[in-house]
Amino acid sequence: MFQKIKLLAVSFVLFLTAFQFDLSPVSALPSGLPSKATVQSELNALTVKTESTMTGYSRDLFPHWSSQGSGCDTRQVVLKRDADSYVGNCPVTSGSWYSYYDGLTFKNPSDLDIDHVVPLAEAWRSGASSWTTTTRQAFANDLTGPQLIAVSASSNRSKGDQDPSTWKPTRAGASCGYSKMWIHTKSRWNLSLQSSEKTALQTMLNTCTY
Repeated sequence: MFQKIKLLAVSFVLFLTAFQFDLSPVSALPSGLPSKATVQSELNALTVKTESTMTGYSRDLFPHWSSQGSGCDTRQVVLKRDADSYVGNCPVTSGSWYSYYDGLTFKNPSDLDIDHVVPLAEAWRSGASSWTTTTRQAFANDLTGPQLIAVSASSNRSKGDQDPSTWKPTRAGASCGYSKMWIHTKSRWNLSLQSSEKTALQTMLNTCTY
């Protein structure tokens, strides 16, 4: 009997170990991501067209890290939201963060960037060039959707303003969540996408099990 209980305990540990890889990425994502079926419908409905040029683009046209009250700006709000734990309140001085893109854990907030999932330059090329500055500011500080996420500075800077046809997270298993965040953001903000981008997103979305 004891041997049977021991075997069951070992099996349970192995079960948890096998699924640990899948559980941590989901918990690191912004909350409220739609289901795979919903995001698939959003992807199907997005307008496919050739991207506009970068003519006239400037990050200054997307005022970001706006004040969110109580002495906090958008960056500090996301740092607190995405932390497993943190110390300090605007500024956050230390804590623990899991970087969804590369699977690394950080204790110092200075090692983190707040990534615009759909980069500001990409948004410009996809329709934001015709927006007002007020709308661009709302996009750059969007705390309602999955447009902002705390990740390692190195992964964010490697990504730059690339879309999923030329860049995706290096961590195996991150493709699903990343494609969901990208598609849902473009859908919420009525941004277009190019053909190669859609193909890459569909491939990534196909990896989703949730």
